[in-house]
Amino acid sequence: MAKTILGVDIGSESLKLALVSGGEVKRTVAVPIPGNLVREYRVVSTETMGELIRNTLKAEGIRARDAAVVLPNEMVYVRSVTMPRMTTDQLVYNLPFEFRDYITEELKDYVYDYAMISTPEELKSAPVAGEEDEEAEEDPDLPAGGMELLAVAAPIAMMTEYREMLRKAGLKMVRAAPTVSCYISLIRRLESQGRGTGGYCVLDLGYQAIRMYMFRGEQHMVTRNLEIGLSGLDEVIADAYSVDVHLAHTYLLTDYNGCQESEACRSAYGNIAVELMRAMNFYRFSNPDSQLGDIWLCGGGAAIAPLREAIAETLDLRIHQAEELVPRGETLENCYALVQAVGITLE
Repeated sequence: MAKTILGVDIGSESLKLALVSGGEVKRTVAVPIPGNLVREYRVVSTETMGELIRNTLKAEGIRARDAAVVLPNEMVYVRSVTMPRMTTDQLVYNLPFEFRDYITEELKDYVYDYAMISTPEELKSAPVAGEEDEEAEEDPDLPAGGMELLAVAAPIAMMTEYREMLRKAGLKMVRAAPTVSCYISLIRRLESQGRGTGGYCVLDLGYQAIRMYMFRGEQHMVTRNLEIGLSGLDEVIADAYSVDVHLAHTYLLTDYNGCQESEACRSAYGNIAVELMRAMNFYRFSNPDSQLGDIWLCGGGAAIAPLREAIAETLDLRIHQAEELVPRGETLENCYALVQAVGITLE
């Protein structure tokens, strides 16, 4: 029987849920989050959020038991690390030390996990720790050559809160992973279908910030954060129409009086596109062997056609919509907002 799992993505403005069974998306839903329930990327009241999830599932007639939740980037540490081959027990012991220069709190206050990424060819012939140890060579649990890992450290307190939040919603948390893991699952799917191109950028046009996730194959290279999210467009519209930013946000979402096409907004789109181009050029300069040629647009900003056009005109990349990244994405309404909720459910 195909495993059924509910993907849960809690954003700053909306809650996104995706029911996936056997890799096929069965149901999706997105609902607004009450003001101040998520503050600085953290859920203020897990009980209230749990009730919101439970009520949404009931209202939509969605039945699920197991849930996978997307962890906010700002609350976890994510690192791509290369380590010599070792047993699972050795890896579990050594992994926390990979974060000692990043975590300012006590290492014991975090939980650590990892995902194995395809081992690059250059690592397969690299010297291996313990190579002269006959027992190590014979251990079938030891991968050949080095290990390329995506390592994650998450606060134990936050994981406890998320587990309790989902329990209040009638769900059991069976998986939790950062955003980058969601995209890796989707990229891995692309490559398994022969649609991979070797270099990828997933562009999340969010409300508070824009994030550029760079990949070489399924290996995460870097994430660039640009503090120029859709909230900046709210301010532009507020000035142009002499309204407060809350009403301006409604104007933006509904394209009131064609405000998305206004001269002020088009100027803002151009500024965003230029900043993206600068970040892209810096990445290519730092990674001259990069095969980056494709970019996928997701997040709320992907729904704004003039913004998409400005990005396409400025960046010399093949532009793809979120529908091309998500299984049967063309059948999903507002697919651009559901990418992470779907990606977290895929192995």
